Amino acid sequence: MRMVDLILAKRSGKAHSRQEIDFIIDGVMSNSISDYQLAAWLMAVCWQGMTLAETTDLTDAMTHSGKVLDLSEIGPVVADKHSTGGVGDKTTLVFAPMLSAAGIPMAKLSGRGLGHTGGTLDKLEAIPGFRVDLSTESFVKQVREVGAAIGGQTAELAPADGKIYAMRDVTATVDSLPLIVASILSKKFAAGSNLIILDVKCGRGAIMESDERALELAKMLSAVGERLNKPVTAVVTHMEQPLGFAVGHALEVAEAVETLSGGGPEDLRELCFSLGSLALVKAGKYQSEDSAREALNQVIESGAALEQFRRIIKAQGGDPRIVEQPELMPQARIRHPIAVPGQGKQWIEHIDGREVAEACKLMGAARAGKGDSINLAVGVVLKGKIGWEFEAGQTVAEVHADSQRDCQAAVAKLEQAITYSRTPVAKPDVIRARVG
Repeated sequence: MRMVDLILAKRSGKAHSRQEIDFIIDGVMSNSISDYQLAAWLMAVCWQGMTLAETTDLTDAMTHSGKVLDLSEIGPVVADKHSTGGVGDKTTLVFAPMLSAAGIPMAKLSGRGLGHTGGTLDKLEAIPGFRVDLSTESFVKQVREVGAAIGGQTAELAPADGKIYAMRDVTATVDSLPLIVASILSKKFAAGSNLIILDVKCGRGAIMESDERALELAKMLSAVGERLNKPVTAVVTHMEQPLGFAVGHALEVAEAVETLSGGGPEDLRELCFSLGSLALVKAGKYQSEDSAREALNQVIESGAALEQFRRIIKAQGGDPRIVEQPELMPQARIRHPIAVPGQGKQWIEHIDGREVAEACKLMGAARAGKGDSINLAVGVVLKGKIGWEFEAGQTVAEVHADSQRDCQAAVAKLEQAITYSRTPVAKPDVIRARVG
């Protein structure tokens, strides 16, 4: 069997057998398949797609490319939540400590930035000293003792996905449904969780721009989970505009802390409470989502969720003082306000999440190539969302940059991203659909 023949077969639209899938994953792991061959195959998959059977086989092969954890000793239910990626999506930073404070252990394997979307691991590294590269033993120990751990793929857990993930980011193959499904689920299944909640984003700020394509992805995730006897619940959520106000690594951590403290943006709070109450009901902790939501509200109001975030930070080597002193995280040198143009009263009609992400990328907040470093300090802080009312001249956003050149480029991009209406605009719903 030769990789070039498999590339040709997939380019021609033929389906791979399980044996061929195993050959590819074994080759990725042994480095017998070169980066350029892997890139060619990824592009062929992106163009031709995969059948449900192929996607299931790829997911299973990637899951078993390393260890598969057994977390049954921790408790009857161990949860994981994953997002398909969005702009300003710091949900995990709120969800993990909140749910674990409510009594559900969280074994969270996360990724780095992919395409124009930010990565949870990158955000966490804005916290001085925070370690995301946990060994399998350390990961399981922390879930057992602290109640939650947030780490990246290791040499032991879904390692094939780690290699493929990095290559997808720089080969324009991010938005392939089969590759997305296999990447997400292999991490979830390898981590040993038995309660999996998936947040499938749709809109300009997401990989899936349309509701239809996001729903297709949600259904595929649920179907592959069912074929592998691992029930998955997927929720389709709005990502036309950024989630919350902050976009940028340190800025998003600070906003997550604000949310865990009982404040934070309305849409971020609603998403975290919706996903969290669904998880608590699925776990059998509560009979209704209303009662589950009240329990989550209690862990926020009592300070238990924020204290749990401190414990996670400390356990992973980070400085928990950032909870009270966010300025201990990287800070941009320049803050530039952007004013609402024109005259009189206006409403925000649209915020293009992808353009906001591109503005941040111009300042170094995302990778241009595999292995590139990123600027953890820069970003954008919105002062309003779709449907909000402003007067001309009011500040609608603030750019955090490290140079005047970067600032000017980001401002120009951001001014294109926000459009206005002279008449009131409805605020969009966060939750679009549920599957599974």
